[in-house]
Amino acid sequence: MKKIFYLAAAVMMITLASCGGKTAEKQTVEETPVVNIDKAMYLEDILDSASAYVDKEIVIRGIVDHTCTHSGRRCFLLGKDPSLTMRVEAKGNIGGFNRELSGSEIAVKGTLREKFISEEEIKAMEQQLAEKVEKEGADHCDSEAKAIQSMRKWMKDNNRDAFSEYYVDGTDFEVIE
Repeated sequence: MKKIFYLAAAVMMITLASCGGKTAEKQTVEETPVVNIDKAMYLEDILDSASAYVDKEIVIRGIVDHTCTHSGRRCFLLGKDPSLTMRVEAKGNIGGFNRELSGSEIAVKGTLREKFISEEEIKAMEQQLAEKVEKEGADHCDSEAKAIQSMRKWMKDNNRDAFSEYYVDGTDFEVIE
């Protein structure tokens, strides 16, 4: 009986000693953040020279204005100027953006992309909008009409025949506290 007691006590001491060593080891290892918030730029900073960042990795920060409710595969960030927004697509390690993020400031690491919207595509948008206004009334389509006007104004001001839409293929993000 004494042998079993001593054997159990020895096993218990070895277990405690090995657990204690692992705990101390874990406490000294610091986790490296996935997104370097210190490198995060605001939307305005990126848009000032967006063409220089196209197809390059960036870290952008902003307030989540909206997350897509159906899939959660995209969100929209506001700049310091809330009239500026940018779409972020969930790629890489981002499984999706949940609705609880709305109103939170986040930093997103990803690749800046550019999509050109041609004059023909804008005309098609206007035609679809006209059909929608006819069915639903103008009250429901105000933001779409403003977006089209904004695209046309930008094209005129920049003497371009297409509108450049910038968005981010996000690979990681962190909430900024």
